[in-house]
Amino acid sequence: MRTVEEINAEIERTKEEIENVHGTQTEVYARIVGYYRSVRNWNKGKREEYNHRKLFEPDAGETSGHLTGRGNCIIEERDTCCGGNAAAPGAFSSKEGNNPVRYELYSRTACPNCPPVKDFCENSFENGKIIDVDTETGFDEAKKKNILSTPTVIFYSENGNEIFRAHSVQDIKNAPVKLDIRASVSA
Repeated sequence: MRTVEEINAEIERTKEEIENVHGTQTEVYARIVGYYRSVRNWNKGKREEYNHRKLFEPDAGETSGHLTGRGNCIIEERDTCCGGNAAAPGAFSSKEGNNPVRYELYSRTACPNCPPVKDFCENSFENGKIIDVDTETGFDEAKKKNILSTPTVIFYSENGNEIFRAHSVQDIKNAPVKLDIRASVSA
């Protein structure tokens, strides 16, 4: 049987060994402007942007099947911005009762693609809310709904069911369901 002193000595030796462990540099690839490239080869501005990204990973079992692409402001625990794809036209039928009655827009303060979508939604639809995913509450809400990029607009039916998601003004205009857009907005 070992004594307490022997165990403590072994712990100290192990701590010293761990402090002196030196690995090799890791090559990190990430998406930049539509393609993957080694982060160390990025320009200074893009590397700084990469350092601000927030990595976001939904909990296991939370996948809702609505993820159709990336490219927008990716909501990650390290932080980035801008793109994604809406559901394909025809993915939902436009039967009675399947027309959106409200929307939720998930956006970020620094997202360059969010303001046009926000303006379009505010000027086109009566009933909706904007959720800032830069806040803890907004981030938690985005995580619950499996939002991985901004802007993301979720349209809901009268009974509260999600009808479709969009990531740009064009996605909204090409909605797979009939949208009741105010007449003052050109479609």
